[in-house]
Amino acid sequence: MKLLNKLIAGVGISTLLFATGCTGGSSETSSGSDGGSKDKVVLDYWHTYSDQEEIILNEKIKPLFEKEHPNIELKLTRMPYEGLKQQVVAGVSGGEAPDLMRMDIVWVSEFAKMGALQDLSGFEGFDEVKNSVFESPMATNLYEGKYYGVPVNTNTKIAIYNKELLEKAGYSEAPETMEQLVDASEKAVKAGAKGGIAIGGSFSWAFLPYFWSLGGTMTNEDYTKFDGYLNSPESIAAVEEIAKWQKDGLVAPTVLGGEPGTWDGMKNNEYLMIDDGPWFYSILGNEEGSKFKPEEATVSGLIPAGPGGSSSVIGGENLVTFAGSEHPEEAWTFAKWMLTDEPQRLMAEAGLIPTNKETANDPEVIQNPIVQKYVKQLETALPRTPVPQWSEIEAVINLNFEKVMRGEMDAKKALDDAAKKADSLLQQ
Repeated sequence: MKLLNKLIAGVGISTLLFATGCTGGSSETSSGSDGGSKDKVVLDYWHTYSDQEEIILNEKIKPLFEKEHPNIELKLTRMPYEGLKQQVVAGVSGGEAPDLMRMDIVWVSEFAKMGALQDLSGFEGFDEVKNSVFESPMATNLYEGKYYGVPVNTNTKIAIYNKELLEKAGYSEAPETMEQLVDASEKAVKAGAKGGIAIGGSFSWAFLPYFWSLGGTMTNEDYTKFDGYLNSPESIAAVEEIAKWQKDGLVAPTVLGGEPGTWDGMKNNEYLMIDDGPWFYSILGNEEGSKFKPEEATVSGLIPAGPGGSSSVIGGENLVTFAGSEHPEEAWTFAKWMLTDEPQRLMAEAGLIPTNKETANDPEVIQNPIVQKYVKQLETALPRTPVPQWSEIEAVINLNFEKVMRGEMDAKKALDDAAKKADSLLQQ
């Protein structure tokens, strides 16, 4: 079975997860094969894997790791994504946090600032692990010059076009540049499309691929300053361009929460282009009773390149160790093992894109040409700003971007205001 048909790990899938209960890590005495006893470290691992992913975790990952490391036992605890952040905060505060956790990438710096996570930078073999994975997913673990996790799986978004509308616009292949995207959108709208460019909302996950590709930037390289970057001439020009698309009727109503949604608009031949992750293909491709066949009805490509090149946004999860763990060395042993080739291949069976670069680029692992585009896009995908205050900063940026799209603020005023407020939040 091709990997694409198994790619079900996405931001929406996590909400379907359920809890199974949890306790902290421990050491216990178990019987040896000779009838004696030996100490075995038990690592409590909280995760948010889906049904199919959890099968691989329980039936392949756990026994393989424990065979290679007989002194360590994994205690696997599946957690619900809804309310999980608050549950982790409570666990840390009450001294009930696990040894390890598969954590949303945008949470890591926040928990690192709290002092809840173990700095992994000094552990044996860290540099080798760091160099083996994609740079952008690794960057989501960075806080004040140190790394508080490692990227265990990743994802990003590519451009997906309605094949019928694309052909009506005179294109047989995906547009490679923003100029071509605008041209195709204009022609598709004239041909009756309800939207040319279906940006999925006025929040960062939705608009950042366009903002970055059009030349915008969020911060300086070490994520310590928004002013001069978020409101740079290039960033202002990027938002002005998106606003022009909106004014010219090229952007679908989805950018402001309108209907139909991106998937329905694609299925109903109403939207020329959306951007989405690999779950678009797996979920719709396995939708019972649906006549829409995503691989046949769409054409895919990288995010069209603009002044900033072709950039998308990084998603995925990081593997972190909590500072309160009594077994940091054993936890690190498991974390670095999970980023090696064999476990990365095993989790890829369930559709998770490996973070290990060598594994991700192996044709035997990534067989489908569409999936190969996701791996290619990862080379230039960027993280949402990995700072502890990101959720508050994001809310400010999202609100001002929405005001620009509604014609209530001009781009310069909106970004100047957002940059000033973002820098103020960084000081907290």
